[in-house]
Amino acid sequence: MKTFQWPLLRSMLDLGSGDFLGRICGIATVLVLAHRCGVVVVGVYALAQTMLQYSQPVIDFGMRHVGARLVAQCPQAAREIVLRVQRRRFAMASALFPVLLVYAAFAKLPWGLKGWLAAVAAICTLHALSLDWVAWGKGHMRLVGFGRSSVSVLMLISVVLARNSEQVLWWLACGIFGGSLVQGAIFWSWWWRHQPVDKQSVAPPAISESLAWQRTSILGLATLCNLVFNSIDMLMLGVMSNPREVGLYSASYRVVNQVLYTYYLLTQVLYPQLARQDVQERIRMLSPRVLLALAGAGTAIAAVLAVTRRPVLNLLFGAQFLPATLLLLLLAWAIPLDFLTSYLNNAYLAWGMEKKLLLCTMIAAASNVMLNLIWIPAYGATAAAVNTLISYVIFLASLALAGRSARELNAGTEPLPELIA
Repeated sequence: MKTFQWPLLRSMLDLGSGDFLGRICGIATVLVLAHRCGVVVVGVYALAQTMLQYSQPVIDFGMRHVGARLVAQCPQAAREIVLRVQRRRFAMASALFPVLLVYAAFAKLPWGLKGWLAAVAAICTLHALSLDWVAWGKGHMRLVGFGRSSVSVLMLISVVLARNSEQVLWWLACGIFGGSLVQGAIFWSWWWRHQPVDKQSVAPPAISESLAWQRTSILGLATLCNLVFNSIDMLMLGVMSNPREVGLYSASYRVVNQVLYTYYLLTQVLYPQLARQDVQERIRMLSPRVLLALAGAGTAIAAVLAVTRRPVLNLLFGAQFLPATLLLLLLAWAIPLDFLTSYLNNAYLAWGMEKKLLLCTMIAAASNVMLNLIWIPAYGATAAAVNTLISYVIFLASLALAGRSARELNAGTEPLPELIA
């Protein structure tokens, strides 16, 4: 197909080279904690990572995708775009911090671990420093991959240095803090060297229109709802169950996520290209051949993982994590569903379909939360895994219905405001 040419593959390899380093370091960190510290520490660490996951879309709140889209379409206006986007991201980080502290206070953990989680909450706000979204919009995929990996690299280094310490979690917090600062320094250094010097190709009012609160908030809510749909199980287990259940669920979820993170290389690389497509190109990207190929690849991977689930858990995490075998069996079948939903979600974002995407993600997230509220107290992590599959089916059906009626996919559609330079 025309879309999948060598430049796309090269961009995937550039992004993947750095992302692979980050993935390896992240996996190694979890394995060290699992074998040295056990299920409970892995569960506490999973809560901290989930907080980090949630802090990013809240701080970005739509500005990441809209900013990257504007930079891809109007590169000579990048200075103005960066100034406006970063100002909003710093404000969102300030508003997020007390919310994270409240969650740390209500987590079912001893007070010492609550304090550690509160420290991680402060570190989460450092995401506002990163300019990875600018490099993403400009197509510098290798820089994006290696820059993001800095946090995972320093986390692993901190855990290795703390191998003989009883304060391994505090060493880990230092690694997250240092990695966040290094990541910010990498992207800001790159930005100061590559700022555009030509006259802006788009007027500030056009930037203001694209970055208006009513526009970015829709995208921000859609992205946040999508994250709620994907990972609210971990946070809800943290306050409705116990660290052991969180640890078992985290182990199975991480195995599945390694497959999904590899797939996300494709969706991330495609985003700037999708943002520049016309209506006919968009329709071709949603052809049955493309969607069936994605579903087939995901199903094959899920089948292999389902068959090998027990030795995989035993090899990676140790015998104490074997009770997670059923969880991994269930979550494996989320892979083909995620291959489709993530692809459609990414495409809809690139094509400016924020309102429809918000409705779809709200439906999926609400269904996941309600099912978890009903069943997690009685069945713990098993209920969370089953509810994940049900919510994926609901999400996919919503995305399919939204695509059928989208004006952005109908011939004769007027260009979106942010496409006008």
